[in-house]
Amino acid sequence: MKQIYFDNAATTPVDPAVKKAMLPYFDQIYANPSSFHTAGKKAKDAVEKARQEIAKILNCKTSEIIFTMGGTESDNLAIFGVARSYKNNGCHLITSFIEHKAVLEPCSYLVRKEGFQVDFISPDKDGIIKPEKIAEKLNEKTILVSIIYANNEIGTIEPIEEIAEVIRKFKLKLNRKGFEPPFFHTDACQAAGYLDLDVQKLGVDSLTLNGSKIYAPKGIGLLFVRTGIRLEPLIMGGGQERGWRAGTENVPSIVGLATALSLAHKRRLSESKRLIKLRDYLIEKVTKNIPHVVLNGHPTKRLPNNINFSFKGIEGESLVLHLDAKGIYTSTGSACSSISHKASYVLKAIGLQPELAHGSLRITLGRYTTKNDIDYFLKVLPQIVKKLRKISVIKI
Repeated sequence: MKQIYFDNAATTPVDPAVKKAMLPYFDQIYANPSSFHTAGKKAKDAVEKARQEIAKILNCKTSEIIFTMGGTESDNLAIFGVARSYKNNGCHLITSFIEHKAVLEPCSYLVRKEGFQVDFISPDKDGIIKPEKIAEKLNEKTILVSIIYANNEIGTIEPIEEIAEVIRKFKLKLNRKGFEPPFFHTDACQAAGYLDLDVQKLGVDSLTLNGSKIYAPKGIGLLFVRTGIRLEPLIMGGGQERGWRAGTENVPSIVGLATALSLAHKRRLSESKRLIKLRDYLIEKVTKNIPHVVLNGHPTKRLPNNINFSFKGIEGESLVLHLDAKGIYTSTGSACSSISHKASYVLKAIGLQPELAHGSLRITLGRYTTKNDIDYFLKVLPQIVKKLRKISVIKI
């Protein structure tokens, strides 16, 4: 049976070039990078070379990159690290209702357990966080703003540069310098490979990346933190990563992350162009050939690989299972939230009625997606939708 993977927002396969770059660091250059001998120095050199490659892409200093075990740890470090370091400066944070759980849960914890105040901003119907809404909530006690670069469920791209400008103007009003709060963090896990990651242009103070979204292995990520900003570490021990993240460095995966990010950066424009063409073709055919379908997210300001539909009269999970039986792998939303079996909080935040929110299907294309894959999907999907609507208790 034909097998088609349309869940690249959840994770991607490791690129063969990435795997090749990693292999020597499993059994040839395997020493601990902290060891004070030649073998250890070779491993340390590999880590620092990877840091240099990534710093060029992000347009930052090598000292501003912290390697972590993934996007969740990076988001947690960005939120807890700043909040706990600057709690004497203020106890107010700003985020949105459509952030990844790795941001929402730390923010909620700070409210419940540590006495912080958090303003959650609502998006518009397309998932856009308006900069003026951020401006309305900024105050003298605000120490951090965290807004996702591109949403992991509906693909909407947020106006990060405009939000950064709002924060910059607020700082000037308070006569504060760049290394004083409020700081601006963005989760760029889904954006990597498709959008510009130049932190100077974006105007962000910290940025999260995850290897498993860009054809690197799982269990590796990074956090960019601008020089001068204090962080309270989450993991303490041997003082690796300049004391911000203790633990022996995962050398093979760090090398893999740098290789994957370099490949994604080089291919960004051409791959985005290719996927936009496939994405728009799929959207056009589905909305034309299947009645009662809603496209979620911004119609144009969305990731090249992201498509999120809601089908009236259908449970999204049933649709996923029937597509799976045909060898097509999709999702109803974030893989991190799929075990809850609840309607997507992102879709509810943009104003979808519960019936539509429960009938969602996320299709995320990738490096190996072809037009033949999409044509097969377009052949199978209408039949499944018709079948499910016929047996559904929900009437259109």
